[in-house]
Amino acid sequence: MRNALLTAILTGALCSVTGVYLVIQRMSLLSDVISHSVFPGLAIAFFYKVDIFFGAFISGLISTFIVTLIRAQSKVKVDAAMAIVFSSFFALGIALITRLATKVDLDSFLFGNILSVGVEDVWRTAIVAIVVFSLIKIFYKELLLYTFDPQGARVMGLPVRLLDFGLMFVVTLTIVSSLRTVGGMLAISLLVTPGTTAYLLVKQLHLIMGLAAAIGVTSSIAGMYLSYYVKNLPSGPAIALVTSSIFLFVLLFSPSQGILMRLDIKKILAKIARRNYDSDRNRN
Repeated sequence: MRNALLTAILTGALCSVTGVYLVIQRMSLLSDVISHSVFPGLAIAFFYKVDIFFGAFISGLISTFIVTLIRAQSKVKVDAAMAIVFSSFFALGIALITRLATKVDLDSFLFGNILSVGVEDVWRTAIVAIVVFSLIKIFYKELLLYTFDPQGARVMGLPVRLLDFGLMFVVTLTIVSSLRTVGGMLAISLLVTPGTTAYLLVKQLHLIMGLAAAIGVTSSIAGMYLSYYVKNLPSGPAIALVTSSIFLFVLLFSPSQGILMRLDIKKILAKIARRNYDSDRNRN
């Protein structure tokens, strides 16, 4: 439980902060692409008895490079490029797992199992978190301009393509480190949902990142305990359900962006009263 708790805190903060950049740039689908593109690397690494997380990282990185290449060298839109790479790599991964007869635990990597993490997983996640947070701290100003104004960043001479690839590198590293916790299929939940929820509440980048991290950590811990006490409930779906519930609450009741808060209750009640009055009048 101590290992699971530490991993939940690290993973929740790591995924949420990294995912903010994807949310603001409207590149959330990239997290789904990478999370499905790691399976060829998993199968090959397992077959050759190499660290499967290293294989997953290389495979995910290759997929992001291909997306960037298609995006830069052709007229294909980025969403189409992502869909093509996503389906191709996922199909290749399943084919390799079947063909090589590898005994990869697909359920574990698809849906995660935070209660099975060991000390090695905790250290791996901690190292990745330190690397990612250090890179974000060092290049915060460049990433800020690049995120909100890519054209302005290009005019000012910033290496936009390098920043783009660096962001994909960080996202890939984050997803690979989250495989044991939430799984590849549900990593998108921690990457996208906390950042989107925070975006509905605050507007400054550092505030969005801080609030997203708080939501991610809270959701990870709550989901972990939920999967512990509810029988046959994997940790990945439990964490995803908690993050989705928080998002739904904020979507409805956010002071500035909430759907229910934007409704004029007085006008609605007046319309209902007027409709009832007209109905009674016509009846009489």
